[in-house]
Amino acid sequence: MDRKTAKELLHLRDWLVLVQQIVDEGKAEYLANPLSQEAGDSLMMKIGELSRRLSAAGITPPQGVLWSDAIANRNWVIHQYDEIDREVTWNTLSTSVIEWGIFFQPLIEEAGTVIVEGQEG
Repeated sequence: MDRKTAKELLHLRDWLVLVQQIVDEGKAEYLANPLSQEAGDSLMMKIGELSRRLSAAGITPPQGVLWSDAIANRNWVIHQYDEIDREVTWNTLSTSVIEWGIFFQPLIEEAGTVIVEGQEG
C-alpha cells in the first residue's frame, strides 16, 4: 500500500470513529439534533468522496463494500439535501457505515503500519 492510500484510509478511520459517536448517542438524539444530522451528512459526504478517489485509483474495496454505494450516497446528500429523510440517513450511518468499519479494519491496520514505518526517526 502506498503512503497516499494509507493516509486516505487513516482519514476513513477517524471519520468512522465520529460516526460511531453519533450512533452511540442513539437514534432519538440524532433525530432531535440538527447538529448531529449535519455532522452525519458531512461524514457521509467525506466517505463518499474518499470512495470516489480510491475507486479512481484502482483500489479494490474490501468484501462487503461497494464504492458505488458510497459515491451515490454522497451525491444524494449533496444534491438532494432538501429531500433528505432522516430515518434513511440514520439507517445508513448506524448500519452501512458502521459495517464499513468492520470491513475496512484490516486495511486500516495496514495503513497505520505504512505510515508508522514511513516516519523518519
